[in-house]
Amino acid sequence: MKRIPFALAALAAVALAITGCAPKENTVVIGLQGPITGAWAYEGQMAKQAAEVAAELINQKGGILKGRKIVIKVEDDAGEPKQGALAATKMVGSKEVVAVVSTYGSSVCEPASNIYENAKKVNIGYGVTAVRLTERGFKYFFRTCGRDDSQGEFFAKAVPAKFNARRIAVMHDNTAFGKGLAENARDALKPMVDAKQVEIVYYDAIAPGEKDFKVPLTKLRETRPDVWYFTGYFAEAALLVSQARQIGIKAPFVGGNAAINDEFVKIAGVQAAKGSYMTNEPLPQDLPSAEAKAFLAAYKAKYNEIPSSPWPIYAADAVNIIAYAIDKLGSTDSTKLADYLRDTVDGVPGITGKIGFTAKGDREGVPFFLYTVDDQGKIVVSK
Repeated sequence: MKRIPFALAALAAVALAITGCAPKENTVVIGLQGPITGAWAYEGQMAKQAAEVAAELINQKGGILKGRKIVIKVEDDAGEPKQGALAATKMVGSKEVVAVVSTYGSSVCEPASNIYENAKKVNIGYGVTAVRLTERGFKYFFRTCGRDDSQGEFFAKAVPAKFNARRIAVMHDNTAFGKGLAENARDALKPMVDAKQVEIVYYDAIAPGEKDFKVPLTKLRETRPDVWYFTGYFAEAALLVSQARQIGIKAPFVGGNAAINDEFVKIAGVQAAKGSYMTNEPLPQDLPSAEAKAFLAAYKAKYNEIPSSPWPIYAADAVNIIAYAIDKLGSTDSTKLADYLRDTVDGVPGITGKIGFTAKGDREGVPFFLYTVDDQGKIVVSK
């Protein structure tokens, strides 16, 4: 192999460094932390794709800050709290990342958001609904999705009436999200329980990651519920509904907003999945705005399908609102950005509707629908 003279090699290295730096000076890097691998990889991959499509649409319109392009930097947290903290550490260690979209899963977000807060880095959760996340008084944490207490209230209002149900079973998975939503649903049902309109006949947890749920399902069957609410994630939800039907549980299955997506239908099979219900924010195809139609057209043109859950869209809107705020503010300074998002952003058009934040960093005005899986395995609004 021919050796390159040291002087020439040094000049080449300098030239490469200059070349490598030039594009960075004309970009704004937004981080995306999510479960690119692991049990929730289906959701993480959709979020990655959605964030990148959002960036592409911004760039096609000329970018921000007078022509700078948005670049998405991805860190995988595998849907694990320890990996979430590691991913956040990597993000704050990267000087080029100005703000972060983070993450799917409240239990993963919690340690990561602690790190972002200590580093004074704006981070916007896209699939993190645990109420306590915005009860900590953090300055740099926001979310574009809703909260579990709102979903719990929707469940209590809509589901017993829908099924004329008096005997209600509530099952969770002991994750921060699943347990929190179960507690919020139980709290929302309490006035009805006190009035003896409904009875919670089952309230217990399963172990996430397990494959055989016959024991807890047998206990649930013995309580003879009129409706069954599972507040965990789609991988377990699919196995639960399939195994429940095998042992004769006929009560309508209602999942929380992480329980049902196309992967749920694929794992459970259409026969078991059909007739399942879900309390959820609007799915992508049900978003009415012009921004939604443009985004979904671009996503479908690139991936030949649209996301099957709302979370990737909330990730895209987190990219959009970060870019909007930076452009209007004229700065990527994180402290100024946090103040601007909390104090100034209000009613900004987004894919999922108008975007604004409360003083705590919560998204304002997120609606909920009751969805069902039809006979073809499609997820549609329940009538």
